Amino acid sequence: MLSEADAAEAWLVVGKVVAAQGLQGELRVLPRTDFPERFTRPGQRWLRRGQEAARAVRLVSGRQLPGRELFVVRLEGVGTREEAEALVHQELLVEAGDRPRLQEGEFHLLDLQGLQVRLAPHGEVIGTVVDLIHAGNDLLEVELCGEPTRRTLIPFVEAIVPRVDIAGGWLEITPPPGLLDS
Repeated sequence: MLSEADAAEAWLVVGKVVAAQGLQGELRVLPRTDFPERFTRPGQRWLRRGQEAARAVRLVSGRQLPGRELFVVRLEGVGTREEAEALVHQELLVEAGDRPRLQEGEFHLLDLQGLQVRLAPHGEVIGTVVDLIHAGNDLLEVELCGEPTRRTLIPFVEAIVPRVDIAGGWLEITPPPGLLDS
């Protein structure tokens, strides 16, 4: 049997069910991945609510809503609006070993979470990456050192985040004036 920590590491969260779509059981999913095939390619997925155990589901079909950062998916066995609404707020998961190959300069969200954020050029640690937000451009959500309730958003672009050292556990930022002020 897996421990809670091992069980948590067995999954990658690829999206969150945010609403029912229409009357036929379709679901709106907010992606937490840059790989649209997670929502369009049929196959095995899992759903999990909070800390409950994940349960297997089968993705039948999916499509991106035009001009939106949302996908509409159909899961096997979900055929009514009421059944779809019962799944709202659940996470859509894949197995942790099911990571797509990345191009140079691309990173998986889980590889970025927990990295120290260092300020160039001297390497002063200013915080820790806690999340990556997809909002047109990706934004790193950083919890600032010494202030666990203070977080800031940093655009995840090469001009501002020129170096990422996954093995070393850090990334370096060169923020423009005012980015870290608040």
